[in-house]
Amino acid sequence: MKQGRRLLAQFGFFLLQNPFVKNFYTGKIYQGDLKLLCTPGLNCYSCPAAAVSCPIGAAQFFFAGVKSSISLYIAGFLALSGVMFGRFICSYVCPMGLLQDLLYRIKTSKLVLRLRFLRYVKYIILLVFVILLPMLITHDLTEMGEPWFCKYICPSGTIFGAVPLLLVNDFLLQMAGSQFLMKAIVAGALLAFAVFIYRFFCRVLCPLGAIYALFNKVSLLHFHCDKEKCVSCASCSKVCHIMIEPHKEPNSPECVRCGKCLNACKSNALTVKFVGVKGRVKQS
Repeated sequence: MKQGRRLLAQFGFFLLQNPFVKNFYTGKIYQGDLKLLCTPGLNCYSCPAAAVSCPIGAAQFFFAGVKSSISLYIAGFLALSGVMFGRFICSYVCPMGLLQDLLYRIKTSKLVLRLRFLRYVKYIILLVFVILLPMLITHDLTEMGEPWFCKYICPSGTIFGAVPLLLVNDFLLQMAGSQFLMKAIVAGALLAFAVFIYRFFCRVLCPLGAIYALFNKVSLLHFHCDKEKCVSCASCSKVCHIMIEPHKEPNSPECVRCGKCLNACKSNALTVKFVGVKGRVKQS
């Protein structure tokens, strides 16, 4: 799949998850039955156009004390998505991935981020802000916690949810306080990083990316390197914005499976497979 076609696929998935585009102008949030379902990407519940819920947001409410059978659905949905696709979802389905890809296309000098210890921050975010804090810090009256990641960090909620709602609702704008300002600063900083560093949020801070990263090595959709064909030219590594070596570790937990390495491999050693069906993803 060429780069332009991947971009079209990303826009297609964005509209599939956010079909109520007119709500950006009306300032309303869809609250129908579809909101009982989750999208596999980081697509905020509060986005006016959103038809479905965010799995990270739903998971936080479970750990915060909202106990129901939906928790089993969330866990099963994330596990199934991870087992089937791994971080392919990050590259094709997630709205934050699309936004960062667009920003990175801006013509500027780029910075190289070699992850090293930073790659583990997203797992800390998942453990602390999605699981532990909502579960351990509760209000005295309700005995329930808060969705800490959504409330204090998540840039998707700020960019696709809060900002559109504030722009068309004066009363919400008047109520916006220091908490929104803090989140706006965080989101603004992450957007600025995305111009210079490829998918900084995905690689360092995203708890959903951390979940899918755990499945990359075992997912049904996976990359394969034929060692007999590989000539160790490192062409795949040279085009990889994630700074990994696909010919050595084609299913690295950090790989978002954009497919550029597959097209760069002139010996056809790198291929993508899904349950035994082999193919190639062509990109420019």
